[in-house]
Amino acid sequence: MKEKIRLYVNILLLMFVILAALSLFFSVRNMTEIRSISAYEDQGVYTFVPVEVFPVQEENNASGKMRRNHPVKTVYVVSYQASDGSGYEYDYEAGSVDTIAQKIVEEGEPIERRVLSAPDEGTYITVEEDETAETYVAGQRKRFVLISIVSVLYLAVWGMVNIILMKRRKGVPVSGPGRTG
Repeated sequence: MKEKIRLYVNILLLMFVILAALSLFFSVRNMTEIRSISAYEDQGVYTFVPVEVFPVQEENNASGKMRRNHPVKTVYVVSYQASDGSGYEYDYEAGSVDTIAQKIVEEGEPIERRVLSAPDEGTYITVEEDETAETYVAGQRKRFVLISIVSVLYLAVWGMVNIILMKRRKGVPVSGPGRTG
């Protein structure tokens, strides 16, 4: 029984190593793809009103039997349009309950969003009204740096623990603070 538990723990730790390595890879890749602050032009704050609800199929993030039985899930998206007719749109993922999304549209409550355009690419994004290009880019960088740091720390600790365990198995004394060997 003890060996079985040890096997499961080792498999779980290995899965975390794979997750950490993938997180590190994608966070570094995403960091290199973040547009510079100068790539954005602030178009100002616009009022957006909810117009319609549409369903979107997404991969189900559940595990086990739930994922096997339901490999995709339906998420309801509320589509907002700028009230001034500028053509700007914003999609809000309201969740997996269609009545909640439908209620947002029925209530028609307008929201304020800042539009940041990327003229070189012919696209735009909407952010919270109090956010700027500077705070948006800084937030993106902070997020990916934090993911990278946590991933590197986990991989480093995992590597050190494995080196120590290998030395112990081979009978090599482990030296460290307060130890001789």
